[in-house]
Amino acid sequence: MNAETTGRKRILTGDRPTGPLHLGHYVGSLQNRVALQKEYETFIIVADVQTLSTNFDHPEHLPVDVRQVTLDNLSAGLDPDIVNIFIQSMVPQIAELTVFFSMFITVNRLRHNPTIKTEAGQYGFEENMTYGFLGYPVSQAADILFCRADLVPVGEDQLPVVEVSRFTARRFNELYGKVFPEPEGLKSETARLVGLDGQAKMSKSLGNCIYLHDSTEEVRKKLMSAVTDPARIHKDDPGHPQICTIFSYHRAFNRGELPDIEERCRKGTIGCVACKTRMLQVIENILEPVRERRIQFDKPGRVDEILKKGTEAACFEGSRTMQLVREAMHTDYFD
Repeated sequence: MNAETTGRKRILTGDRPTGPLHLGHYVGSLQNRVALQKEYETFIIVADVQTLSTNFDHPEHLPVDVRQVTLDNLSAGLDPDIVNIFIQSMVPQIAELTVFFSMFITVNRLRHNPTIKTEAGQYGFEENMTYGFLGYPVSQAADILFCRADLVPVGEDQLPVVEVSRFTARRFNELYGKVFPEPEGLKSETARLVGLDGQAKMSKSLGNCIYLHDSTEEVRKKLMSAVTDPARIHKDDPGHPQICTIFSYHRAFNRGELPDIEERCRKGTIGCVACKTRMLQVIENILEPVRERRIQFDKPGRVDEILKKGTEAACFEGSRTMQLVREAMHTDYFD
């Protein structure tokens, strides 16, 4: 099915398969994917090619990581009967679009992309940047536009990617004729989730995450060791919730109790252990159904079956888009 026949707009979003997904991914994008899947025709990309922009020397991890990320999405609540989950490298039209788009996207625009600049520093690529790394926003634009997506649920740090996609769609339409919508970015209510160690955000590379597949005991151990208010020595000392990692989790997951917890923290009538214990209960309420769905989908061949079906749907939509692109660019030579 497609947007023309269903009457619904489209979503494109997804993940690089660099390891399991965590609560930061959950609040950053997964929640919106699940909430909107019945309203929008949804395509979820498992971006294995983009993973190679930083992990090109370890492709052997991809088979496990691709299936892990897919299972995390299904466990979070995506319904494979109505959502298309697909593998990027197996949709050749994305690669075709990447080549066409790269003809009119300037190097300066890519070099000044905030995400590129930040990640280049993170991976030490400032002086030795690969062509694929510099150009991955072009590839991401092709990811979004190959199915003519209207909406892209993303975390805050990926909003510049959506801007490149909007520019790409607009520039293509100006040059060749109207083919693509200008996709909108949908940012979550929680811009980013602080890491357990108090770092700016949860990150697999920093090892400061609560993963969607973590057991109750693993979540408990992580929460109990999380950074709180370093100035609070005794449980009845007045706290400073604005600098506390656990309070930031209450802000993300437990808004109903937030005013009460903030007041009690400031007055010193709730200790850090009690605050962490309450957060454990809140997170468990989120992760318990995730674990149950994981058991349902984690069966031999089930994830591969879902990926094959979604990839076929993505290829179909990609072929429709490329037909329009070739007509617009006058490259449909043998029609």
